[in-house]
Amino acid sequence: MHDPTEKSPRPDAAARRRRMYRRRAARRLSQLVIASVPVFILATILRSDAPASTAVTVSADSASADAPRSLRLRPAPNKLSLLAAQPMWRPAGDVLKRGKTTEAAPLPFFGTHTATEYRQSFARWHRIYTFSAQYRIKADLARRIYDAAVTAGIEPELGFRLVRVESVFDPGAVSSAGALGLTQLMPGTARLFEPNVTRAQLLTPDVNLRIGFRYLRGLIREYKGDLKLALLVYNRGPIAVDRALSLGQSPSNGYESIVTKGYRGNGTLE
Repeated sequence: MHDPTEKSPRPDAAARRRRMYRRRAARRLSQLVIASVPVFILATILRSDAPASTAVTVSADSASADAPRSLRLRPAPNKLSLLAAQPMWRPAGDVLKRGKTTEAAPLPFFGTHTATEYRQSFARWHRIYTFSAQYRIKADLARRIYDAAVTAGIEPELGFRLVRVESVFDPGAVSSAGALGLTQLMPGTARLFEPNVTRAQLLTPDVNLRIGFRYLRGLIREYKGDLKLALLVYNRGPIAVDRALSLGQSPSNGYESIVTKGYRGNGTLE
């Protein structure tokens, strides 16, 4: 019998638990989809690298006695041998066309068909999707950050860390001091690299990332590979950092520790 003294769970608590389970299932499903993308790309690469099968048609005239033995007609193979000769997996388009041979079109982000470039492209997109899932941002924004960092000579992981701390991946972010965009560039600093750049351009991801990562790469070079000092200059400005150093004080304000927490690289690709 039901104990009247026993308290049943509150309806709102049960509803919250159901919503929590649904959100958890949705997150797991999205992670599974993101993890399956590299597998799909690799399967496409392996399929496109497979040698195309060729068929030889022999006319009835080659069955004459004086024809070479290799050209004489042989007994028709049975269905089992024909099935064994076919690949186990075929694209849906080939199946629907009933025997019409077509070459698989390359994916749009593959430039050529060489094996080396396929591997490089696969590794690039695998890292892009990994960063996209790690920071919960769209793959297109992750691609822009990754490519801009590589072009500037910055390790992509450092580039993602910098953008996360500076703007939380908001291309339209504007600080109270007037810093703009993903990397929070001051217009005066940006014009040291591109004199004609406008405020509107600094709010576009590609321009902002290009200049911001170039600026950080230059600071790392200027301070002889001292990543934390370069990050402090990026955040506080060279005047404040140099003044603190000249007075024998630490210029640290905690910014460099936040960016590099758990990071073991040196900041550059060299």
